[in-house]
Amino acid sequence: MHTLHDIEHDMQSRPRTWLVTGCAGFIGSNLTEYLLRHDQTVVGLDNLSTGHLRNLDDVRDLVSAEQWRRFRFIRGDTRDRGACRHAMAGVDKVLHQAALGSVPRSIDDPIATNDTNVNGFLNVLVAARDAAVESFVYAASSSTYGDHPGLPKVEAQIGRPLSPYAVSKYVNELYADVFARCYGFGTVGLRYFNVFGKRQDPAGAYAAVIPKWIGAMLAGHQVLIHGDGQTSRDFCFVDNVVQANMLASHAAAGPASRIYNVALGDVTTLTQLFGYLKELLTVNGVAVCQQAEHTAARAGDIACSQANIDKAMRELGYVPRYRIREGLAATVPWYVERSRTAIAPAAHYATAG
Repeated sequence: MHTLHDIEHDMQSRPRTWLVTGCAGFIGSNLTEYLLRHDQTVVGLDNLSTGHLRNLDDVRDLVSAEQWRRFRFIRGDTRDRGACRHAMAGVDKVLHQAALGSVPRSIDDPIATNDTNVNGFLNVLVAARDAAVESFVYAASSSTYGDHPGLPKVEAQIGRPLSPYAVSKYVNELYADVFARCYGFGTVGLRYFNVFGKRQDPAGAYAAVIPKWIGAMLAGHQVLIHGDGQTSRDFCFVDNVVQANMLASHAAAGPASRIYNVALGDVTTLTQLFGYLKELLTVNGVAVCQQAEHTAARAGDIACSQANIDKAMRELGYVPRYRIREGLAATVPWYVERSRTAIAPAAHYATAG
């Protein structure tokens, strides 16, 4: 079993070319930043439907000029088989993050969700199989657990999906399993639980709760809590997710399909979360006086989500480095700083059709 230190030493001694789909998104840009910081070559594929070039601008500003030259951006869509084949050329490892997220969005538009999350996933999977890449790691989702009542969630026990988004992410796992059985092409799916951190978009109707609330508080607006505030989630800081992706990409190769929970193994209620954010914003010089307003629970939401991460710890060596408050303490200053400064001009990107 590799440790993160082992992996970083391996990357230094034998640099590889990585494909990060959804590279301009929240998690994808954090993965891209990590890889470039460790002198890897990165091909980024993104159609910019939910990702933003400003995220890549931010990455550019945090790595050296030499490291940035190792990045090649392709503006393309995973639903385009040709774009997937083109992006996969010369790639050693794949981190597939591109997806159309959000349970409410999927309820509003199930066709778009299926198109991107199922057809797009299959196109990337086929291109990776045909290119015989070393490893294929993809973003799965805790939504797959659906209505299964057990807590904490264990990988082998799932229920019925509660949204089109959940269906689409479960289909990814089914396809990954079939590709292992039919073609001997191994994959690792990481079921993310409520990831948060820098570059998560606070704008739009489908924004995740943490960036949306931070954005509202910075603007002096009232925070809206769906339900009574006792809804709880296993919030996971993005640096923990980066660690899990690196460990999964260097796990023992084989013709198998494997699934792991990526989370803290802990729960935080929405009321607790609101309190943490008020406290940390105050520490960072932002006065937050308003109280939260409660409204009806959202369709498709579950009351509690908590992961059992024993399998990932045992088989991947995953140990989350950041607890909820530590992750928030690292996240809040990023949003505060960006609320006070203008966004820098867009970088020049090496693009390909």
